[in-house]
Amino acid sequence: MICLTPTLQIAQIEALLQDGHVEELRRRLLSRMTFGTAGLRAAMGAGFALINDLTIIQSTQGMYKFLARSFPDFGSRGVVVGFDTRAQEASGCNSERLARLTAAVMLCKDIPVYLFSTYVPTPFVPYAVKRLGAAAGVMVTASHNPKEDNGYKVYWHNGAQISSPNDKEILKFIEESLEPWSESWDESLSDSSPLRRDPLREICHAYMEDLNSVCFHRELNTKSPLKFVHSSFHGVGHNYVQQAFRAFGFSPPIPVPEQKDPDPNFPTVSCPNPEEGESVLELSLRLAERENAKIVLATDPDADRLAVAECVWKVFTGNELAALLGWWMLFNWKETHPCQADMGRVYMLATTVSSKILKAFAQIEGFHFEETLPGFKWIGKKIHELAKTGNEVIFAFEESIGFLCGSMVPDKDGVSAAVVVAEMASYLYNKNQTLHQQLQNIFEVYGYHISTTSYVICKEPLTVKRIFTRIRNFEDENTYPKSSGGHRIMHVRDVTTGYDSSQPDNRCVLPVTKSSQMITFTLQNGIVATLRTSGTEPKIKFYTEFCAPPGKSDISSLEEELKKVTNALVEEFLEPDKNNLIRRST
Repeated sequence: MICLTPTLQIAQIEALLQDGHVEELRRRLLSRMTFGTAGLRAAMGAGFALINDLTIIQSTQGMYKFLARSFPDFGSRGVVVGFDTRAQEASGCNSERLARLTAAVMLCKDIPVYLFSTYVPTPFVPYAVKRLGAAAGVMVTASHNPKEDNGYKVYWHNGAQISSPNDKEILKFIEESLEPWSESWDESLSDSSPLRRDPLREICHAYMEDLNSVCFHRELNTKSPLKFVHSSFHGVGHNYVQQAFRAFGFSPPIPVPEQKDPDPNFPTVSCPNPEEGESVLELSLRLAERENAKIVLATDPDADRLAVAECVWKVFTGNELAALLGWWMLFNWKETHPCQADMGRVYMLATTVSSKILKAFAQIEGFHFEETLPGFKWIGKKIHELAKTGNEVIFAFEESIGFLCGSMVPDKDGVSAAVVVAEMASYLYNKNQTLHQQLQNIFEVYGYHISTTSYVICKEPLTVKRIFTRIRNFEDENTYPKSSGGHRIMHVRDVTTGYDSSQPDNRCVLPVTKSSQMITFTLQNGIVATLRTSGTEPKIKFYTEFCAPPGKSDISSLEEELKKVTNALVEEFLEPDKNNLIRRST
C-alpha cells in the first residue's frame, strides 16, 4: 500500500531505510493511530502511525462503512467536511488535500458531500451538520497542537463530537478497510462530482444570523467606544471574528498584523496555543498598548477556543473566564425571562476537571448544574440528552479555554465566545466596571474559587502507566495515597477503574474510561485535585481548586495553601525528576 502514497511520503520511508533508522521505521509502520478525542490526531508524515493521505483514506473508508450501517438514509443525508490551514512541506500533507481525499472516498460511493471551499473555524462543521441534517461531519485540524501535527475530528448527526461506543465501532471498521479503493485517491472528484456542494456561503450567513440568540445589547454595542485587539494565531479566525463583531453591531477588532493571516509554521509564537498566556500573547498586548485597546481576544488556530486579557494586563484563566461568561449568560437569561418558574429547565455544564463556580451559581440561583468527563464530546452528548427532554443549556465550558454560549453549536466555539466577551466588556465598561472587577464581585457573592491548572510532558507511555500504577498501589496493593501536602485525603475517584470512595457502593457515577488515566482526590481542607492524561498531547495534566464559601475573602492564605498542596501533589505522586518529566516552561 505504501507504493500508492504520494512521492514525498514514499521518499520519507526510503530515506529512513537508507539511513538505517530502524526504530523510527518501527514506530511509523508497526503501529496504527487509534481514535482518541473524537477522532485522530498525530504528526504528519509517512507511516501507518501518522497523518497522511493513506491513513486518512483508510479512516474515511471505515467511516463510510459505519455510517452506511448506521443510517438507512445516508445516501441522501451526506457528510460535512471542513479543514484548517495546516501543512507540511516535507511530506506534502496539508489539511485541504486531506479534506478533499475525505470527500473523494464518500463521493466515489455516491454519498453527498458538503465540502467547504476554503478554510473555516472548527465550530462551522458541527453547526453545518445540524443545519443541513447531515449524518456526520469531519474537520481536518489539529487545533492548537504543534505545527508538525494534524488531525481528523469526527462529529455525529447531532453535531456533537463522537464518543463511545461509536468511536470504537468506527475503529473496527477502519481496521477492516485498510486496502484503498481505487477511486479513493481521486482528489478531483471534489471538483467534478455533482454530489459535491460548497456550503460556505449558506453556513456563514446562517451562523452570523444565529448569533442574534446571544446578542443582548446591540444598541449599546453600536455606540461602544471600547477598543479590542484580536489575534487569530496564524489560523483561520480573522475573517470570521471580524464578521461576528459586525453582526453584534461593533466596529471590527484591531487585528494583530503579524498573526492575522494563516501560516502553518506559526512563526511568531513558541507554540500555537493561546492558553499558554502572556508568553504567547506578547504581540497582542504590545499592539493593545499602542492602540489604547482595553481588551485582547485570541482565538486558537482553528478558532474553537478563546483567550482573553484585560489592560493592564490580566490574562484570565479558563476558569475565570467561565465565571464571567456564566454570570453574563445567566444575567441576560433572567432579564429576558421574568418568570422564575422557567429556571427549572435551565442548565449549565462543565467538565469535571473545571472550576466548580457554576455549581456555586446553581446552588444560589436555582438552575441545574451537571458535570461531565473531560472533553467537549461529553458536553455535546449531554446537551443532546437534555434537549430531548425540553431543557436548555445556556452555558458550558472546559477549563482549557473552551466555551459554549447559548446552544448554536454543541461544541466549544471561539468565534461566538469572542464577541460575547466583547459585549459583556462593553456593558460593564459603560457602568465604569472592568472585567476583573466584575470577577471579584462574582467571587464575593458566590465564594472565591481559586484554581491552578498545569502539566508535565511525558512522551513515554510506559512511564505514564508506571506513575498511575504506583498511585493505585501507593502504600500497599490496591491502596491509594492517604494524604498530600500534610492534608488527609477524604475521597478518591478513579474514572479509569470505576472506583469512587465517596459513593456508598464505591462505584463511579461518571462513565468509566479505561483508555485514559484520571484520578481525583478530595482533601480534608476542601481542595479538589485531579491528575489525568491528555487525549491529544503527551501530557499529564493536573488541576487543583480551593472552593471557599461566600464571605471568606482571605485570598492570600487560600492561594498559599493551594500552591503548597499543588506542589506536594506533583512531587509526591508524579515524581517529575525521577521520571524525567518535562515541566511546563513559564
